[in-house]
Amino acid sequence: MYLRFVDARTLTNSGVRAGFFVAAYELRKRQSISAWELSEMETCLQWFRQNLPVPDRFNRTTSKGYYRRDTKGISWFKNDAKACLKMAYRMFTILNEHGYLVEMIKSDNVGYIIYEDEFQIVAEPFRDTPV
Repeated sequence: MYLRFVDARTLTNSGVRAGFFVAAYELRKRQSISAWELSEMETCLQWFRQNLPVPDRFNRTTSKGYYRRDTKGISWFKNDAKACLKMAYRMFTILNEHGYLVEMIKSDNVGYIIYEDEFQIVAEPFRDTPV
């Protein structure tokens, strides 16, 4: 089982809902966030920067210039990535309190896996993958 936190309002160029990191970075810029909430959000984001590897690819193609192509891959947490999920839930709570419609999607049918580490995968979704 894989888990993904998405902002229900925001679509990416590829037509899928944006991940919750997009909402978190947007919220940081808003004036309405309290100092405590901003500190909590920064703590979580810093934790992710230090502990969650950045995938080296987001598309399946191996042809020359793949890094310039539109990305189709979607990041999913593994359900046993407990520390990542704990931080994600902390951010999820703050985002929802500020009107972001963040929800969690669960699926085993995520698509073609193109990247994997101990915490996450990146997959190009199948047509019936919940995105």
